[in-house]
Amino acid sequence: MTELAELEAELARLKQEHRDLDMAIDALESMVAGDQLQVQRLKKRKLSLKDQIIRLEDQLTPDIIA
Repeated sequence: MTELAELEAELARLKQEHRDLDMAIDALESMVAGDQLQVQRLKKRKLSLKDQIIRLEDQLTPDIIA
């Protein structure tokens, strides 16, 4: 597998995990006795994933000098 394909596969995996965390957070927040500590941990992980996604997207997008 080429480096580009590996980056794209990793990007897809991270985006899927980000969506999964979003759904898990929504489910926990909708519960009456939701675990707020767990929600905070999931949100922190989600933010970390977003940073990784942005870094990978930057690597995949060629630099265009205007």
